[in-house]
Amino acid sequence: METIDEALSDGQDVLFEGACGTGKTLAALAPALEYARTANKTVVITTNVHQQTRQFIEEARAIIRQEPIRAVVFRGKLDMCHIDVGYEECQALRDTTRELVESETDRDELAEAERELLDTATDSDAIAGRNAIMDELDALDDTIDELREQSTCEYYYNNLTAETEPFYEWLFEDVRTPDEIYEYAHEAGLCGYELLKEGVEGVDLVVCNYHHVLDPVIREQFFRWLGRDPDDVVVVFDEAHNIEDAAREHATQTLTEQTLQSGLSELEGVDDPRSTPAENVIEAFQDALVSTYDDGLAFGEREAVGDDWYDLSITNDARRDELTLAFLDAYTGAGIHEDLDQAIELGTELDRSYEQSYKNGETKTRKECHVLPAATFIDDWLQDSDEEGMYPVVSVRRDQANETVYGRAELYTCLPRRITQPLFEELHASVLMSATLRPFDVLASVLGLDPEESMQMAYGPQFPEERRRTYAVNTPALFARRRDEQELQARVTGVLEDAIRFTPGNVLCFFPSYREAQRYHDRLVDDIDATFYLDSAGTSVERQKEAFTADGNGVLLTSLWGTLTEGVSFDGTDARTVVVVGVPYPRLDDRMNAVESAYADAFDGTRNDPGWEYAVEIPTVRKTRQAVGRVVRSPEDFGARLLVDERYTTKAKRELQQYSVVETFPPEERAETIDIEPKKLKFALLNFYTDMNAWAGQPPTP
Repeated sequence: METIDEALSDGQDVLFEGACGTGKTLAALAPALEYARTANKTVVITTNVHQQTRQFIEEARAIIRQEPIRAVVFRGKLDMCHIDVGYEECQALRDTTRELVESETDRDELAEAERELLDTATDSDAIAGRNAIMDELDALDDTIDELREQSTCEYYYNNLTAETEPFYEWLFEDVRTPDEIYEYAHEAGLCGYELLKEGVEGVDLVVCNYHHVLDPVIREQFFRWLGRDPDDVVVVFDEAHNIEDAAREHATQTLTEQTLQSGLSELEGVDDPRSTPAENVIEAFQDALVSTYDDGLAFGEREAVGDDWYDLSITNDARRDELTLAFLDAYTGAGIHEDLDQAIELGTELDRSYEQSYKNGETKTRKECHVLPAATFIDDWLQDSDEEGMYPVVSVRRDQANETVYGRAELYTCLPRRITQPLFEELHASVLMSATLRPFDVLASVLGLDPEESMQMAYGPQFPEERRRTYAVNTPALFARRRDEQELQARVTGVLEDAIRFTPGNVLCFFPSYREAQRYHDRLVDDIDATFYLDSAGTSVERQKEAFTADGNGVLLTSLWGTLTEGVSFDGTDARTVVVVGVPYPRLDDRMNAVESAYADAFDGTRNDPGWEYAVEIPTVRKTRQAVGRVVRSPEDFGARLLVDERYTTKAKRELQQYSVVETFPPEERAETIDIEPKKLKFALLNFYTDMNAWAGQPPTP
């Protein structure tokens, strides 16, 4: 805490790694709030894991019992809207409602002035003044009648006209969740989201998700609501190893074939000379998109396209991507950039006219403009698709309604620092915390932080070492190409059987994919006396987790890339043993290859193979470390962690060389990991859990 306080006072960013369950949140939050109080700053604590948001609220409530701070929790507008309208509709309703209230206020003030003149008027000047006011009142009445016929929001109207002080008194008595705010506001006929925006200026603490700070447009609005310049804000990022992917997601732009077609349909009814150049560029891009994915789909590949987006590689080393070349070939106008400028101008005007029509009550919903996003994306594509760190992609998916395949163009951002570096440069300081941040130099480089200027602090496992065991089980390496081998499957199944039989309680198993989880579930379920829970994409993981933790003799099988890997606690008897099967590298498709190539170019000379290490190996090992951190989360807890793959063993460093992942783990974690042969695992687990007095009755016999 003292180190963090000193770093924030100096305006330094802090990279803070601490083992799961050791109190990182309070260790960062307490000094940040104390510094902010003395320096007149606001602390924003953010995560992309829902479980952690709930934890932040509990921590803030504990603090507020001791210290008088004002804390608020933000959630996106769409989740808090009482009339279920989109962002543009909400903005239009808000503007019209505000105009109505302002007109009513002006009318009331003029009416009061007219009454005063009526009481005191004795000369011609006073009478003339009263008549002028009467004329203004008539005009205002007409305006108000027109506004009342337009679309307004009753909830926001009440915000502007009712007494809202009780809401703010209630809000700051405690730390209120977004659901609590929604319910309070709904019962009072108020808009809680807008009340938050209007009343959070200068608060001490804000809890929100990554979206509020990583999206540049939203961040600017968000800080404005707080009444703070970026230099007056300290941001604490929890699960900060996720910033890389989250920033990449926020920076990525997409445009679907449907939006292009909707833009062309929209232009058909527009009587404007700019509609022709707009049609030229949008139609050419649509034709190019269709021809590109038609040419890119191999024989029989179209029939295999399903509900998920399916990437087609369009890049080449010698020239621009295939979509750009097809677009330039299909375009037949007088000047592509001039046509795009006119298309963007026209789209902007159309968007404004739709908003005005909605405000005026001419339409029941706010019409969506398709010309503007289409033209803007095409303009960005021409400018950015060949920039360093950008990866142009064409993807396809199947429309289940009519069984047709349609396409999407995407500008994928390989280098997240395009988004994060400007953010960190603007903020006063930040604290990036996680159980799996190291190596710090890699994280700092990827996010655009200066490793030399940041404060770096790491704390390994803080709980008694004798209450945990970490085993690297020497099974053959589970390379993707070998996963279908029957002998290898039999050996892994044997390890899992021993892990389950010799664990006095629940066992949590992570696999490289849901498919592998399904495979071993099917091999185990009929032979082991336990209740099996199979997690899969699209199922309710929360219900699965609740049933599993309540079981006492359960086995939960899931993907390491699912939602149970991090931000979820398995305390005490919730899970005793955690197993990670294989080194769960992500699917190495063209997109991942593009990231690897971008990292190799950006960080050339920093490591032997920076592309592979920065893009693939280090993130994968972070995921593995997160998984094994699901158990042993308090000083009284105990449990075993199994890494099932010879690449985790120390001998792999000698024999497998470049395939070994041992050196990617922090030194203190390597030091306590014990290499073990599969046939000895049952004895090791039996002895460990016997030492912990964990067996309710007679332990099993090997």
